[in-house]
Amino acid sequence: MMLTQLPVLRSSRRPWERGYVRTVIGLDFITSLVAGVIAYYARFGEPSSQNPRWEYLALGACLPLLWLAAMAAARAYEARFLSVGFEEFRRALVAAVVVIATVATGSWATKAEIARGYVLVALPVATLLTLLGRYLVRKWVHRKRRHGLFMSDVLLVGHGRAGAELARQMRGDIHHGMRIVGACVPGGSTDLIPLDVPVLGGLEDVDFALRVTGADAVAVLPCPEMDGPALRTLSWSLAKSGIDLLVAPALIDVAGPRIAIRPVCGLPLLHVDEPQLAGGRRVAKALLDRLVALTALIVLAPLLVAIALAIRLTSPGPAIFRQARTGWQGREFTMWKFRTMVRNAEALRSSLEDLNRHATGELFKIAVDPRVTRLGRWLRRTSLDELPQLVNVLRGQMSLVGPRPLPVTDRRYDGEARRRLFVKPGLTGLWQISGRSDLDWEESVRLDLRYVEQWSLALDALIIWKTMFAVVKSRGAY
Repeated sequence: MMLTQLPVLRSSRRPWERGYVRTVIGLDFITSLVAGVIAYYARFGEPSSQNPRWEYLALGACLPLLWLAAMAAARAYEARFLSVGFEEFRRALVAAVVVIATVATGSWATKAEIARGYVLVALPVATLLTLLGRYLVRKWVHRKRRHGLFMSDVLLVGHGRAGAELARQMRGDIHHGMRIVGACVPGGSTDLIPLDVPVLGGLEDVDFALRVTGADAVAVLPCPEMDGPALRTLSWSLAKSGIDLLVAPALIDVAGPRIAIRPVCGLPLLHVDEPQLAGGRRVAKALLDRLVALTALIVLAPLLVAIALAIRLTSPGPAIFRQARTGWQGREFTMWKFRTMVRNAEALRSSLEDLNRHATGELFKIAVDPRVTRLGRWLRRTSLDELPQLVNVLRGQMSLVGPRPLPVTDRRYDGEARRRLFVKPGLTGLWQISGRSDLDWEESVRLDLRYVEQWSLALDALIIWKTMFAVVKSRGAY
């Protein structure tokens, strides 16, 4: 693959990226300065002329400089870590811990008498405000990306089938900020490439395609033509151009701590650990599930009783709907929900098969289901109908976060669907925060498999956090 040296593009290609970094730095400076002011007032109150505590005013002024230095040392200002993923927040937390350790060690080594109340307020507040500020800026960028702004233009290089899948993924997750502007495939074939993605030639035409599209990133897909020497040549040609080189592995939906680069015989090989589906983390998850479920049932008891009474008073039939579902390792259990349909809803299902918008797979969802009662429609929109599943969580049949509970059918779940049964089904999950009933069967299976492959307590906390916003938006809730 012969590529000419491309011009340097980084200085002018992404002005929004540089502005984003400057904004984050400015926010970190302001939040750490505010934290110092809050700590001063919390510990000493209003400054007085008799004892203004100049040393703490000076310490509050120096805190932003120490804070920014720690963030920079933790590489929390690198653009590739910003706007998506958990890595930005992890690095910010690491920097905060470093500052806390530095202050503690420095005060001990110099025997400086620093008021512990000041430190105990300033540093935690600075950490919380920093994370909050970065989160708000990230959400603002995501809103801009929904309108086509703050995007990176990506050129696909590789086979058509993998390109079509990557194009679908990028368009479904627009907040990642990548927009496909062209493709270079072996032989220039247009097979399996989406019609609106122009094919600009073969693998030997990458330099031409970059000049035509102005792309600032190249995504190399798995294919035998892009072997080690070809990929190395491409990386050399892009080294000084500022164009990012992204290599998509053949292994998908696996990320995070399970993947590490291991040098073997001079080759960077991906080392993939098996998903940790047992052991201490599973025990911790189960204990946390039951503790949260028990607490929620006690706190929400008046609301649960009120909803049950409202259901009984507005439509004939029981307040609780019970349905057999397939759970962990294929074990059948009875799932509880508030009844949102008329009493004979199951008998009426056969007459509505033609309206089922998810006819492929095991899902049966209709946007406007005539069997749903007026109260049931409101319960579904607010997800309050799922609260009785806390009983299933308390009994160990479900988890707070997990794959969608599968219906019980006469057919066995095999292949990818079977993999979902390796963990307990969840009250919420990736499907809940990604569209809920708007998803088709294949997309639902893909999201559940992603959860099984990547699950961790941190991912559970993130899903629960995003679930609150998904419930407020009511997208796909019917």
